[in-house]
Amino acid sequence: MPVHSIHDTQPADRWEDAFLSGNGEYGIMVFGHPHRERIVHNHHRYVLPNESLGMRPPAVADRLEQVRDLALAGERERAQHEFSDGRAMAWTQPFHPGHVLHMDVVAGEGPVERYRRVTDFTTGEVRVTWSEGDREWARRAFVSRTDAVAIVEITGPRIDLAIRLSGELPGRPAEVTFTTSAEAGADGEASLTAVGMYPPGPGAAGFVGATRAVVTGGQVVADGDTVRVEGATRVVLLTRMDRSVPLPRVDALHAGLAELSADYDELLSRHAPVHGELYGRAELDLGGSGSERSLPVGELIARADAKTLDGTLTEALFHAGRYLLLSSSGVLPPRLTGLWLGEWGAAWSGDYTTDANINLQMAGAVLTGMPELIAPYAALIGGQIEDWRTNARSIYGTRGILAPSRTDGEHGLLFHLNDDWPWTMWLAGADWLLFPLYEYWQATGDDDFLARTLAPWLVEAAVFFEDFLTREDSDGHVVLVPSYSPEVGPRNGRGMSGVNATMDLAAARHALTTAADVCTRLGVEQAAVDRWRALAERLPPYRVDDQGALAEWAWPGLETADDHRHISHLHPVWPLHDITPDDTPDLAAAAREALLRRGDENMSAHGSLHRALVAARLKDSETAKENVLKIVGRNMVFRSLMTSHNPDLEIYNADAAHCLPAVVVEMLLDSRPGIVELLPARPPEWRSGSLRGIATRAGVGVDELTWDVTEGFARVVLTSPLERDVTLVCRDGADRRQTVHLQPRTPTTVTVRLV
Repeated sequence: MPVHSIHDTQPADRWEDAFLSGNGEYGIMVFGHPHRERIVHNHHRYVLPNESLGMRPPAVADRLEQVRDLALAGERERAQHEFSDGRAMAWTQPFHPGHVLHMDVVAGEGPVERYRRVTDFTTGEVRVTWSEGDREWARRAFVSRTDAVAIVEITGPRIDLAIRLSGELPGRPAEVTFTTSAEAGADGEASLTAVGMYPPGPGAAGFVGATRAVVTGGQVVADGDTVRVEGATRVVLLTRMDRSVPLPRVDALHAGLAELSADYDELLSRHAPVHGELYGRAELDLGGSGSERSLPVGELIARADAKTLDGTLTEALFHAGRYLLLSSSGVLPPRLTGLWLGEWGAAWSGDYTTDANINLQMAGAVLTGMPELIAPYAALIGGQIEDWRTNARSIYGTRGILAPSRTDGEHGLLFHLNDDWPWTMWLAGADWLLFPLYEYWQATGDDDFLARTLAPWLVEAAVFFEDFLTREDSDGHVVLVPSYSPEVGPRNGRGMSGVNATMDLAAARHALTTAADVCTRLGVEQAAVDRWRALAERLPPYRVDDQGALAEWAWPGLETADDHRHISHLHPVWPLHDITPDDTPDLAAAAREALLRRGDENMSAHGSLHRALVAARLKDSETAKENVLKIVGRNMVFRSLMTSHNPDLEIYNADAAHCLPAVVVEMLLDSRPGIVELLPARPPEWRSGSLRGIATRAGVGVDELTWDVTEGFARVVLTSPLERDVTLVCRDGADRRQTVHLQPRTPTTVTVRLV
């Protein structure tokens, strides 16, 4: 059976290799040093106030027609300048780490034997054990989903520790100050506090970490900001955090901690079933041996090469990716770094980059059996939807919603732009960001969520395009002008913007038709449904260029740039299923040509896995495999199985870690309403295996998919909550397509002969 943990035989030498735990609000990073332990504590809402607070979208709606005339005349650079209001580029409030929990041995430091550091995916625990002769010590830590607390327990024959909190992390701005304190009681307990203060100005105040120490079998004294423990056999540390303006109340945090049980096992017994039930729903088995699966994580990573997609490493990355996604999803969805950071100054503010990254990270949440993780994603959008309305009104003078290209999680106003980066012109954002919610509804059939939450937003996405699409071309098609394809402009001429970006075109068509379909289902907005469908019919077709590739711009004279990390023009393939080999074979061939022609630019993680997802949709197993190998074969995996943004472990980044499970699923199982396809892009080295606990867009659960190429079969167990027919497809099968009738909540097994 696959192993649902990783272990290391040495502590982390740097924060990027720290082992990780989280509950979707707090995240901890465990270095695992026996005598000089450091545990970094993070909080999802820790962002450093900056000049972006109070910034508004540009009020340029009165310039729209002039900007359109310029863009249509090919004066793209002038159009951008007119539509930017001349502002300088501003960034979101940067995500930052919290405090460090230090635990230093003050006596009896001896040689370390039989060292082991473990992350248990099934419980969310990080465990560190070692011995000195016949004496053994252990540290266990996790972050509770049920009690909203980070817990550390230390046990051993004798524990002599200096425990303190600090803000001692690299890159902390000098204007962010820390004060720390400690206090010991007479009952074997003590408290520690770290208060981080932001500089004066908008968003001032700060953040607080509070720890309760409970000591068994020893003495406790406070010495300045340090708690000293002597002769104990057990120490339990309970930590809570908060950030607010005004400053969170320290006494309230400590009072809440005092009400908690200090029994580690009791706290774990409440948390583990909740975490474990979510985590345990899906599993990948690619036939790794017991000895391979039991390798230390460093040796496991070393199995990677640039040519072979190792099954044992893929299993580990699949399970770790789901664990990390679960652990960083709760009050909010994962940031660029998930929920973890060990130094200040995160790349791209460590925010939510919405033009690609967050959707890629969330791609596996529903598919791999964790639809509950859509709730924090929906909460992020719900908390900002009014800002999206403000963007649409200010920039275009329209109703509806316009999403920004990035957010820090506190607001969704579109201010990140300048004359050269025309984010005001990216029209696809709202539909793109709503798609994971639509996919959730397809998979779960949650009509209450559809009616109460999603449908009103889908209507607003359609209404935006209804107001926006007022220009026509000579053929009578409505024109998307201005338009932008993240994050690259046409190859020819000056300026990043243009007309009819393929991503915007696909999103407009999807927004209009999806809103019409959903409103028809719900019996609402009936007067608008026909208008939206008629408007969608007037959108231009996708364009294929002279080299047979799907063009990035459906407008004559705008040529596709061939070397860039983004592949936004393949939006109709993934995630939309608007272009498929079955329904639109010529366009699918053109999309594949576009994919193969696009260079890798800087080998970014999100670029490679976005390519892999598109290749899988196009049934191109070799190209899908090549793009996964760009991650595992180019030194982009840390010892925690978190990943980097660029090769050679450059920039701590969760894109690849969280997206890889979705890529594996798409290679082994594709789905859309009414259709489930087996093994659409299976790599040749995965000759046998099984995948369990997968949701589909057909509203059908795949309890298990098993295949064996040598034996010549694939077997799938399907379960539907409703009576329905689905078409089962297997391109390698003797029975390529067959209709399967499913009874409600009754598992149905189908075996397909492989040829």
